[in-house]
Amino acid sequence: MKQTYDVNVKEFKPLISPASIKEELPVADDVAKTVLNGRREVENILQKKDDRVLVIAGPCSIHDTDAALEYAQKMKRLRDVVKEKINLIMRVYFEKPRTTVGWKGLINDPFLDASYDMNEGLRKARSLLIDINRMGLPTATEILDPITPQYIAGLLTWVAIGARTTESQTHREMASGLSMPVGFKNCTDGSLTAAINAMTAAGAPQHFLGIDPQGYSSVVSTKGNPFGHIVLRGGPHPNYDPVSVEKVQKRLKTKNLLDAVMIDCSHDNSGQKHKGQSFVFKSVLDQRLDGNTSIIGLMLESNLFEGNQKCNGDCKTLKYGVSITDECISWETTESLIRCSYDRI
Repeated sequence: MKQTYDVNVKEFKPLISPASIKEELPVADDVAKTVLNGRREVENILQKKDDRVLVIAGPCSIHDTDAALEYAQKMKRLRDVVKEKINLIMRVYFEKPRTTVGWKGLINDPFLDASYDMNEGLRKARSLLIDINRMGLPTATEILDPITPQYIAGLLTWVAIGARTTESQTHREMASGLSMPVGFKNCTDGSLTAAINAMTAAGAPQHFLGIDPQGYSSVVSTKGNPFGHIVLRGGPHPNYDPVSVEKVQKRLKTKNLLDAVMIDCSHDNSGQKHKGQSFVFKSVLDQRLDGNTSIIGLMLESNLFEGNQKCNGDCKTLKYGVSITDECISWETTESLIRCSYDRI
């Protein structure tokens, strides 16, 4: 009899269990303190108990952990300077959604050579998060694969569900069990409905298939996540303007959801050009200073150096500190924006 399953599967490779990698790379008390304090601060900002502006900034994607650590050191110094008015969190993205094909991030292909050593990718990701949190700098990422949280979620202060997965039931269920605030981006077509529905679904208890700490397939039952909120990232047209923000505020109030709006200054809000991010950032800050306290935060795609470069599969020939995915603003531009904002708030 001919085989009827796994017809197009080439091979299976065993994956290290979450419990094993946590034992190999444990969370020390100082690291846990950064994570727990970071989550509490974000929760307070979302509930308007903390009037600071939340800013999540960092590389579009991490491909070089040395460059990421250098960036983190710079951000930690700046975080300490602006902490009374701005809560600065580092964007540390390990997974990249692809419209068709391409490099899918450090966890999927850590050596950028199509070797797909995901065990090493998970180790690199977890180790980097530990190092950054040990500095006292909270971290944020996008969760793309529903298996990933068991490996790294204990080191994250904030996570995003991206524009391509906000409509996914799998990601809404996963978000309902996450231990930190979750930002849901509007869809790539600019619509808000999927993100608003996602907030409602993630706020409710859910039951779904997943893995346990030992890596076994399990039925996962969750309590629901009360800290889901919306992230505006643009669509066919930008949606960071006052009219678009007011529109989403009304939708949130109608659904009795958190009246908290984060603006992504990159992606379709900046025309996917790094130079547009500064304009968006300043415009959104103006709205906040004009009294719109529903705008609780902003996101920036930022790296040591501006622009981007092609991922050619050879780490040695890549420019240091330059993105291999979306265009990023430089650290100098990032620091200037943050310091100017601090002076204006």
